[in-house]
Amino acid sequence: MRIEIRICGLGGQGIILAGEILGLAAVLDGKYAVQMRSYGSEARGSTCKSDVIISDKIIRYPIIENCDILVSMSQPSLNKYIDSLKPSGILIIDEDLVKNIPRKRIKKIYGLKATRIAEEKYRRIMANMIMLGYMMGKTGIVSIEKLREAIKRRRVKMAEINIKALEEGVKLSKMKV
Repeated sequence: MRIEIRICGLGGQGIILAGEILGLAAVLDGKYAVQMRSYGSEARGSTCKSDVIISDKIIRYPIIENCDILVSMSQPSLNKYIDSLKPSGILIIDEDLVKNIPRKRIKKIYGLKATRIAEEKYRRIMANMIMLGYMMGKTGIVSIEKLREAIKRRRVKMAEINIKALEEGVKLSKMKV
């Protein structure tokens, strides 16, 4: 098993943190994981990505060429990284921030209004945790318990609210649309 996940958005959305928490949760779940990040020199406001590879075997090649899952929290980042998604891959978008999905054959597309939900229930910056929980609910890559533990171990500010946002994402992933 080797799953390649690319989480992308704009600097300031917590993209890198989401990847770090996912990678740590995978390790806590007894798997191998690597996380790499990339962002523009402007940091806030420019496209950024957090690549996470999770495997049951040692990861000898830590670079994503074609991801199994692409999570996009902005239109510019989706435009930039959509071609890295495998045709059989899963696309998860923040529906308020991604309006146009480029014409490409994608078998599974899921969307939720993570930023709007975060603004209404928590804080805008919590949208990353809602998206992370939603992805976990849809894919089951790691357990929610290990994600909670990863947030606590990573000493994320406002850990309890981040955990609630994560759980909100999992709950939303189980709802019928």
